[in-house]
Amino acid sequence: MNQNKVLSLVGLATKAGKTVSGEFSTEKAVKTGTASLVIVSAEASDNTKKKFQNMCTFYEVPIYFYGTKDELGTAMGKEFRASLAVLDAGLSAAIKKQLSNAN
Repeated sequence: MNQNKVLSLVGLATKAGKTVSGEFSTEKAVKTGTASLVIVSAEASDNTKKKFQNMCTFYEVPIYFYGTKDELGTAMGKEFRASLAVLDAGLSAAIKKQLSNAN
């Protein structure tokens, strides 16, 4: 049940134009300070996970490893996505709340 909530919130954020996805866009959002939350697929390669983990720790952006690439992509109305950043603080807070309930 929580999983659907997380994915629907990601979809809502996308419709509102408050997400970026893909490795380069997500990295840019983190480094420019516009990302307030990063979600990386649990299926992403170890190298990708490590890269985003280190980057998010350095720039103090919360990061979660969640869902499959397919689920994240579908939630955003796109093909599979390994990483995405949520740019809106309010939506990020709602997603974080659902993610912490899911674990």
